[in-house]
Amino acid sequence: MSDPQPKLRIDKWLWHARFFKTRSLAAKQVSAGHVRVNGNKISKPAQTVGQGDVLTFAQGKLIRVVEVVALGERRGPAPEAQTLYLDRTEKQEISPDNPRYEGKGRPDKRERRALDLSRRKGMP
Repeated sequence: MSDPQPKLRIDKWLWHARFFKTRSLAAKQVSAGHVRVNGNKISKPAQTVGQGDVLTFAQGKLIRVVEVVALGERRGPAPEAQTLYLDRTEKQEISPDNPRYEGKGRPDKRERRALDLSRRKGMP
C-alpha cells in the first residue's frame, strides 16, 4: 500500500506560508469562518490541507486564492515561503480610503509664518 498524502493543519500552513504574522491570528481567521478549502467554508483550525488544495481567504482588503504546492517544515524566510503556494488571485483594483494630499508636504518656516499672519489678520 502507498503512504497517504501528507497533511498539515491549515492554521500552521497559513503561518508557514507567511500569510499571517502569528499562528493564533491564522487560527482566529479560520475559526471565524473566513477561510474556504476547495470552496467549502471551514471553521476549525485543525482542518488539514494537502498538496493541490485551493484556499480562499481575505487578507486585508484583498481576497486571496492560493493553491497549496508544498507543505513547509518550518517558517522560513519569505522567498522560501513563496515556494509553498501558487497564487491564483485575480487582479483587483484597490481604491484608496483616504484622499492623498496634493500639496508639497509640510510648510516650511516662511510658509508657516505667512499662514499664521493670514489667520491673525482675520481676527479682531
